[in-house]
Amino acid sequence: MVARAETTTPADGQELDLDAWLSSVNFGRDESGQQMIRAALECAQQAHRNQTRASGEPYLIHSLAVAEIVHHLQLDHEAVAAALLHDVVEDTDVTLDDIRKQFGDKVAHLVDGVTKMGRISEIREPLAAQKQLDDSHAENVRKLLLAMAEDVRVVLIKLADRLHNMRTLRHLDEARQKRIARETLEIYSPLANRLGIWQVKWELEDLALRYLDPEAYHRIAALLDGRRIDRERHIELVKESLVEAFDKAGIDAEVEGRPKHIYSIWRKMRRKNVDFHQIFDVQAVRVLVNTTAECYAVLGIVHGLWRHVPHEFDDYIANPKANNYRSLHTAVIGPEGKPVEVQIRTHEMHEHAELGIAAHWRYKEGSRYDEGFEKKIAWLRQLLEWKDEEPSALDFVDRFKSESVEERVYALTPQGEVIDLPAGATVLDFAYHIHTDVGHRCRGVKVNGRIVPLNYVLKSGEQVEVLTGRQAHPSRDWLNPHLGYLKTSRARAKVRHWIKMQDREINIAAGRAALERELHRLGLSGQRLDEVAERLNFSNVDGLMAALGRGDLPYGHVVSALIDLEGRDDEPLTLPTGGKRSERSAPGGFRVLGVGNLLTTTARCCNPVPNDAIVGYITRGRGVTIHRSDCPNVLRLKEEDRDRLIDVEWGVVPDRVFPVDIRIQAYDRPGLLRDVTAVLANDKINVTGVNTSTDAKTMIARMELHVEVADIGQLSRVLSRIGQLPNVIEVRRKI
Repeated sequence: MVARAETTTPADGQELDLDAWLSSVNFGRDESGQQMIRAALECAQQAHRNQTRASGEPYLIHSLAVAEIVHHLQLDHEAVAAALLHDVVEDTDVTLDDIRKQFGDKVAHLVDGVTKMGRISEIREPLAAQKQLDDSHAENVRKLLLAMAEDVRVVLIKLADRLHNMRTLRHLDEARQKRIARETLEIYSPLANRLGIWQVKWELEDLALRYLDPEAYHRIAALLDGRRIDRERHIELVKESLVEAFDKAGIDAEVEGRPKHIYSIWRKMRRKNVDFHQIFDVQAVRVLVNTTAECYAVLGIVHGLWRHVPHEFDDYIANPKANNYRSLHTAVIGPEGKPVEVQIRTHEMHEHAELGIAAHWRYKEGSRYDEGFEKKIAWLRQLLEWKDEEPSALDFVDRFKSESVEERVYALTPQGEVIDLPAGATVLDFAYHIHTDVGHRCRGVKVNGRIVPLNYVLKSGEQVEVLTGRQAHPSRDWLNPHLGYLKTSRARAKVRHWIKMQDREINIAAGRAALERELHRLGLSGQRLDEVAERLNFSNVDGLMAALGRGDLPYGHVVSALIDLEGRDDEPLTLPTGGKRSERSAPGGFRVLGVGNLLTTTARCCNPVPNDAIVGYITRGRGVTIHRSDCPNVLRLKEEDRDRLIDVEWGVVPDRVFPVDIRIQAYDRPGLLRDVTAVLANDKINVTGVNTSTDAKTMIARMELHVEVADIGQLSRVLSRIGQLPNVIEVRRKI
């Protein structure tokens, strides 16, 4: 781990030995660099002299720890000085001008950049809660990310700051621990990975898991520790066998045990749905050699000694990861029949894997060209270009997150050019990546010579040919998240921009038609759209429809607002039973207003699901039956029976499903029913009944399916997907 093995910062309760710390950090630096670091230490010591952390220890210890991590990342004296001073501007009376006068523009720029990056904590909490950010907070996020592109050392200092904060997170309350740990996994760990700093990445992930899922963390840690003696003995056997084989082959190689990180084990267990004992690389060794040719020679020796485990070999030398990580990974059944992972790389590859972009910082002045380093700098510079493409700061943050995650997919153009896209990207994302106009005019796509749907998810190595028309005409359906046409924020932004440029009346008509289709499918009425428009801050219904037509407003927001309004429509009716009003959750997840402890059952005639507007009907001897408010049986009640209606609302819905009837009309074809049920199965929806018939004259098939859904959002999603199937004319919820 970074700065752990040879740390000179004091543990809790120990006295600060600043002379020893300075000697360690200044070792090997020239006189001017040593003087700057010494002056920065004196400035930080004076500025933080009366401050303590949540643990009660002097605040200066944090500054020392961050600077020491930066030192072990092999950064220059300016970065170490900035690390010592990274909190003085925000937390003390020292100003940025004071820093600039004493230490120069470069150190001041680094301190300012780290300060801006620290403001991410101010905006992440409302963003995670899906609340609207004000303009100033959103602009802070934009400045944060752009600061990284101006000097990569800003990012490295901030990662060091976050790493030490995670190491001392135990001193905070549980809510703050979880918030900071989640933020670390979402932003900082992917960033460390993208920059190739694996030793920082692994420790951030392990520490985050410790607070987000402590039970899993401690269980895996106990399993690792419980078998540590046996594992170390087995690793020694592997190392002895390898060293003997390498000596015979005349290969100069270092063999060492490789620590397996808890988060990677936890993630692999979840991804492969396997138990701890089925993970092949819990026991692992690393082989370091001098040349790439020796890497492959070692691989042959390893496979000659032991049987290779199928599907457990990765060649990241021939096919480096997006962060330019290079190594050979293989798993074999080693001594005593136990699996072991072997990583093989050169010393240079190992330095890059451990320190990433930091390992090459000393070459930033151009004394040596490094392609991997240049690629990372190019990625950071792309942030400057994104600010002109994204319409808002929130879209900008969304794009950063989608571009910085670990998994990538690599597709080929017909000319053989490699296109780098985030995992899950579709062929339509590919078209927009080639050129905005190509995306706008896309009418079809061939993958490996075969026509595929526009929402086809790409796999690495596939060759993609985009078929275009003469006129640009993006579909509004491309913005529907349920249909899965677009994965990348950049492509969605391009489609939204094109739609905004179209005529307002066209957008109003398109939005109205699309909303009517959605409400019809879900069996909802749209009689209160004027109130919905007011609630969503539109001056009139036309403005609401135009926003829907442009793609600025998701249909789900309008549907949710309608359901909420209809569910709160009237004051509760007075019941003959009298007494004080009460609110109590009844069995089944309903809240009965006015009466408690009543048996509730769901009406089979209309099958309400969570978020539907509902009403209760007091039966004779069977408690309260829950109907949808627009149920035909409720609407046809006689006047004398309407007094038995009672207001109810959805309470805490237990983990259960609700029956719903779906009606489908389509031109008959072979495999139609199979395709419909496949859509339902993919969303884990159970089908409890099917009734189909086909008119022999018109060849129109009519299907009625009785299914079980979790809520109206899931119902809306599957109705949209069924509606996209070939030959389907209409699909809606049966009323």
